[in-house]
Amino acid sequence: MKKIHFILTYFFIPLLGFAQSRQAYQPPAFKDNNRLEKIKPYFPIIEKIYREHAEKNHFPGYSFGVVMDGALVFSGYGGQADASSKNPVNAQTMFRIASMSKSFTAMAILKLRDEGKLRLDDAVEQYIPELKGQQLTKDAPIITIRDLMTHSAGFPQDDPWGDRQLADTEEELLEVIKKGLHFSNVPGLRYEYSNLGFTMLGYIIHKVSGKPYSTYIKENIWQPLGMTQAEWEYSKVDPAQLAKGHRWINNQWIDEPLLHDGIYGSMGGMITSMESFSKYIAFHLNAWPPSNLDEQGPVKRSTVREMHQPWRYSGLNAQYRYPSGRACATASAYAYGLRWTNDCEGRTAVGHSGGLPGFGSNWLMLPEYGIGVAFFANVTYAPTADPNIQVLDTLIRAAQLEPRVLPPSDLLLKAQKDLLMLLPDWKNAKNAPLFAENFFLDKPIEDLIKECRQIFNAVGNIIHVDDIVPLNQLRGQVTLQCENGDIQIFFTLTPTNPAQIQDFRIRRVQRGR
Repeated sequence: MKKIHFILTYFFIPLLGFAQSRQAYQPPAFKDNNRLEKIKPYFPIIEKIYREHAEKNHFPGYSFGVVMDGALVFSGYGGQADASSKNPVNAQTMFRIASMSKSFTAMAILKLRDEGKLRLDDAVEQYIPELKGQQLTKDAPIITIRDLMTHSAGFPQDDPWGDRQLADTEEELLEVIKKGLHFSNVPGLRYEYSNLGFTMLGYIIHKVSGKPYSTYIKENIWQPLGMTQAEWEYSKVDPAQLAKGHRWINNQWIDEPLLHDGIYGSMGGMITSMESFSKYIAFHLNAWPPSNLDEQGPVKRSTVREMHQPWRYSGLNAQYRYPSGRACATASAYAYGLRWTNDCEGRTAVGHSGGLPGFGSNWLMLPEYGIGVAFFANVTYAPTADPNIQVLDTLIRAAQLEPRVLPPSDLLLKAQKDLLMLLPDWKNAKNAPLFAENFFLDKPIEDLIKECRQIFNAVGNIIHVDDIVPLNQLRGQVTLQCENGDIQIFFTLTPTNPAQIQDFRIRRVQRGR
C-alpha cells in the first residue's frame, strides 16, 4: 500500500493550505464562456421553427425572442398585427399576453410581503370580507393568499368563463363574491387553475398598497426593469403598435374585439412587446445562481427564486415526449404565478402560457442553463408552448449547452485531501479531528478497514484521482482511477465549525461510470 499513499500525497500536497474555519461561497458557473457563439449557427433553424408553426396554426401575426445571459440575443416576427388593415408585425408590436400576466401579479404580492405589508398565510377574507364564511365543508380551512398564488383555493377551473370577465370592475367582482361562490374542493388539497383566484390577488394589491394593481405593477415592476412598452389598457397603446385579436373560423380570420382593462386584468390583461418582455425574462434568469452581488431589481433575487419553486404538485406525465419524439417523463407543479417542470434528464423549466379570445402566448426558461424564450401570437388560444420547448431542446442538444457547474468548496477539497490520506488502512483515524462524533458509532472502524482493503486490493494501484464532483457545498464524490477498475468515494460534512465528515461510502465501479 505504500505506492497508493505516495500517489495520494503527490496529488494533494497543493491543498494543504486550505483553511477550515470559514466557508467561502463560490457560485456555480458555466464552463463555456463562448455560449452565444455556440448558439448563433442555429438561429436560422429557430426562426424556421417559429415561422412554420405560425403558418401551420394560422397565426395572423407573431413575435418571438431568445434571452441568454441577461440579454435578448435573437428575436423575430412575421405576419400581420391586424388582418383587416394588413398592418404588419414589427419589432415594437405589442401583444396581449393573457395569463403570462399572472407572474407579475405574484411578484407584486411578494414585494408587498417583503415590505411587511401582508403575509402569504393571511386569510383572504381579511382583505375581502365578502368571502367570509364561504366554504365547501364545515371542516374546510380558510383560504389564504398562498392558496390563491398556487391555484389551490378550491375554486373550479374557470377557463373560458374567466377570460370574458377581463373588463369587470372591482365592484362587480365583490358582487359576484357576495352572492356566494361554488367550490370544487376544499382549500389546500389540490391544484386547480383559477383565474378568479388571481383576480382576488389583484384586488388585494389595491387594498394593501392603496393603488390599483395596474398602477402598482407599472410603478414597482415595469418601470424599474425599463419595460417602456407595457400597458394594461389597450386604448392607451399606439394603434400602429397594437396587435389586434383574431379567431380562425371557416378558413378566415375574424376580428376578436379587445376587452378593456378591469380587475380581472390581474390574471391576464397585460400587453407588451417582445423587447420589453425580454427584460423581465432576463431579470428572472439573473436571479440564478445565488450570489453575493448587490441587489438591483424591483424585488430581491431570493424572492424571484422563491417564485420558481414547485409549491403545489400538479401532475406526472410518464408518457411525455419532446416535440422531436424523444420519450422523457416529466413531473409538474405550480409555483407562484409560474409553472414548474422537471424532466427525466433533470432539466428544470419555469414559465407560463397565456390564452384569451384573440391571443395566445408562452414563455419558458431553463434557469440552470441561463436561457429563456418567448412566443406571442394574435389568434384565439394560439398553441405556443410546443415550439418554445422545441427551440430550447434544440439549442441545448445541438449547441451542446451545459448547465452551470458548482465548483468544489474549500471545505470539500480539504476534507477530501485529509480523507484520502487515511485510506485504505484508516491508521489513527479514530483520533483524527476530521470525523464527526457520530461517524465511528455508525461505521465501526473494523468494518471500514475490511471494506476498504478488499476494494483497494481488487483494483490495484491508483493511476489518477479525478476532480471532486460537488453535490452541494458540503457533499461530494470523487473517483479514483486504478489499474483494475475505479473506486468511487462519497462523503458528507456536518454544518458545524469545523466541518467534519459525518457520512462516508465507498464502492468499486466499472471504468467510465
